[in-house]
Amino acid sequence: MISLASVTTVTIKKAGAERVRARHAWVYRGDLTDDGGANGGEVVRVIDQRGRSQGCALFSSRSQISLRFVSFYREIDEHLWLRRLRSAAELRARVVNDTTAYRLVFGESDLLPSLIIDRYGDCFVIQTLSQGMENLKSRWVELLASEYSPRAIVERNESRVRDLEGLPRHSGVLYGEEPGTIEIKMNGLAFEIDLLRGQKTGAFLDQRENYVAAASYATGRALDCFTFQGGFALHMAKRCASVIAVDVSAPALEQAGRNASINGIGNIEFREANVFDCLRDMDDNGERFDSIVLDPPAFAKNQASVQGALRGYKEINLRALKLLNPGGTLITSTCSYHVNEEMFLNILAGAAADAGRSVQIVEKRMQARDHPVLVSMPETYYLKCLIARIE
Repeated sequence: MISLASVTTVTIKKAGAERVRARHAWVYRGDLTDDGGANGGEVVRVIDQRGRSQGCALFSSRSQISLRFVSFYREIDEHLWLRRLRSAAELRARVVNDTTAYRLVFGESDLLPSLIIDRYGDCFVIQTLSQGMENLKSRWVELLASEYSPRAIVERNESRVRDLEGLPRHSGVLYGEEPGTIEIKMNGLAFEIDLLRGQKTGAFLDQRENYVAAASYATGRALDCFTFQGGFALHMAKRCASVIAVDVSAPALEQAGRNASINGIGNIEFREANVFDCLRDMDDNGERFDSIVLDPPAFAKNQASVQGALRGYKEINLRALKLLNPGGTLITSTCSYHVNEEMFLNILAGAAADAGRSVQIVEKRMQARDHPVLVSMPETYYLKCLIARIE
């Protein structure tokens, strides 16, 4: 056990201690009474105003989230990080099937706050999103190299969250060779991924299980909105007569087209267009579909943008409902944490009323199981996916 006698001690108010007692991993700057002179990125010991130990946390000197807890009510030892990595890997061994790409570590949900590790075959991509995890980055590279002997470990630290921590944005190879374009398998399909230049860490892994669910309902003529690299479209193509896949990004559509070719899929039409405009034009032209997917980017990136996001979600769902044939299926998602499940259901209900359609919820889904939800941190439940039958 590492003695914390010489480690900086940070004192928190009663409100902060109550958050810790509820096993929420964050304590905000306003709940600190004394930072003990801690430096940004330190692992600090945390006590309440009565001197009672609250555990150990990563300290940030810049973010409003001053403390990110890595251990509650106990000290930590030098083997903590390896134990947490192996625990995360054990869960993925149970829940990940038929794919070579998945999230190995999901930050706070795996009790490793602000750390993301995604696995793509024999390569890994990491994101260190706080001062504390940035200081530990070399340790995570060592652990991954020792546990997995990977071909490459890449960092994708371009997230704006790092701005709040006073950290620069950058990407590059941390270990091994430049991976270039690699091919992964997902639910029996092949996808080309560029780990250094693709979205997020190379692909959207959180919808992986929802791709399969969507394909199980899809029939007839299908429309996939915000297709990106074709995740939903490729999965639905084998069940549908035809699929139109729409995205505003030409490079994303080019990659989606290559993914379709790799898998020998020829019944997808890729269209470069703004989805809002495209849905309106399709309605004006009298087009109709049997299956529609709405998988937009996060419209609400913070609390201030929620109202605008709600209007955006309402509009695309309303237009999709107007385009669906009776008995058709709508698969609609939001990846905005700030738009909770109740709000999202209300959006769909409002859109249904305005469209004059009856909507039956067949399934309520979330992010894939390699993105587990920590019950004490609602922030870890961000992806809501509804599958509905339309009359």
